[in-house]
Amino acid sequence: MAERAFPVIFAGQVTATAEFYERLGFQRQYQLPPDGDPGYVGLRRGAAELAVVAADWPQQQYGAAVAAGVRFKIFIYVGDVDSAVEELRQRRGTILRDAMDMPWGERVAYVADPDGNPVALAVPANSDRP
Repeated sequence: MAERAFPVIFAGQVTATAEFYERLGFQRQYQLPPDGDPGYVGLRRGAAELAVVAADWPQQQYGAAVAAGVRFKIFIYVGDVDSAVEELRQRRGTILRDAMDMPWGERVAYVADPDGNPVALAVPANSDRP
């Protein structure tokens, strides 16, 4: 059995959403179509993968509509939460909550991707953070 699995993000603007995740360290692996405005972008960061597809994909493929509002939350570990939040703030990103030290030992902030889905940015508890 193959041991590969990844989430698929339904996006109103595939390019903007893919670029958001690229700023968090993901690298574009695939884009369909290869030129022009993509309908699908496959991203990878180390062993982690995710895909971004046009929000109308579920309707086209299996007759299901993407619901309004928050559709998922993703946790992404970064080297420095505070710096990552500041960089997104300077790019006019949506900051849902600034970084806080959590009782379980991680430092966590919440930002939103271009479709409003929450993205937790965290430093692992066992890291040497500033």
